[in-house]
Amino acid sequence: MSQTRGYILSSSVPKKKQVIEFAQDLVDYLFPVVENEKTYEAKHLKKLDNLKNQLSEILFAFSANVQLEKEQVHNMFFESVDFIKEQLLEDANELLQFDPAAKSLEEVVLTYPGFMAVMAYRIANVLYKQQVPLIPRIISEWAHSITGIDIHPGATIGVPFLIDHGTGVVIGETSVIGKSVKIYQGVTIGALAVKKEEAEKKRHPTIEDNVIVYANSTILGGKTIIGHDSIIGGNCFIVESVPAHSVVYHQPIITVKDKKDFTEPLNWVI
Repeated sequence: MSQTRGYILSSSVPKKKQVIEFAQDLVDYLFPVVENEKTYEAKHLKKLDNLKNQLSEILFAFSANVQLEKEQVHNMFFESVDFIKEQLLEDANELLQFDPAAKSLEEVVLTYPGFMAVMAYRIANVLYKQQVPLIPRIISEWAHSITGIDIHPGATIGVPFLIDHGTGVVIGETSVIGKSVKIYQGVTIGALAVKKEEAEKKRHPTIEDNVIVYANSTILGGKTIIGHDSIIGGNCFIVESVPAHSVVYHQPIITVKDKKDFTEPLNWVI
């Protein structure tokens, strides 16, 4: 049997399905849809107990040779749950205030993919900071698969944070993003080069407070800093730092001709 064919995943790591179910149940716990307020409290406490049991099973699936204080991680995570919700409410309110299409907080929480991706990030980031292997990445890739937004759980992102529309957004592992930053679809906060030997270095940019990055812009490099209160227009490619209070934009040349005088055949293939 070839070495590739002979490789199988160890049974001493958490099951992907189990981690995704935990993440989805936690989202439902943080923002429950309540049908009967009289029975809500008891059901809410029962959900919390179930979540604690789920995380215990997931953590204890790791083999003994994984250096992880499982009970400590478990307790610290659930001590952080209320704080995670406080952060997410700030994120959701920022979307509600900024986006004229948002009619209610419920609409933001239940339907906005940008908020969903940020919610998964904030959950995964707590586990990442406790050096839990695999689980944060499974949670972030679950959100990536359903939103089209790829946020590495190791990124440092301030509160509030807003992603509007969101499809195609990529935020790398060592990115540092300040407070009240707004990002649109297709934005990449990435590394200049993909080199394994630079894995422990800061490879991704710093975006300071109150920056807006419009659609399809790319910002690369660990030394690149976008100064606070700046606006990055659409379709910009940035690999150098930008001072605070800057406006950066790409100005394309657009030609408009009278259709009657346009003789080039329309035979493009898409």
